[in-house]
Amino acid sequence: MKLFKVVSGAIIAAVVALAVSACAPTSTKEGTGGYLDDTVVTTKVKAELLGDKSLKSTEINVETFKGRVQLSGFVSSPQAANRAVQVTRSVPGVKSVVNNMQIK
Repeated sequence: MKLFKVVSGAIIAAVVALAVSACAPTSTKEGTGGYLDDTVVTTKVKAELLGDKSLKSTEINVETFKGRVQLSGFVSSPQAANRAVQVTRSVPGVKSVVNNMQIK
């Protein structure tokens, strides 16, 4: 009976350790905390873009991974693309901006 308790305790400890380590970040995958941070940055960028009346921000997509923000979608001019990049860089938490927007 004592052996059963020891073995079951070890198995439970291993399962808990695996579950906790599954949330750890890697170079290509975010951890839970990083994902939440990036979600906040994405939301702030979208809010700033919506607040800028010179941009049609509904046609701009925003994705964030480890503070690196990627802008994609369509804008009406190169000046609008540059303005979107400027607005995005001003948001706290943005480490870099990748401009993949296309002029239509």
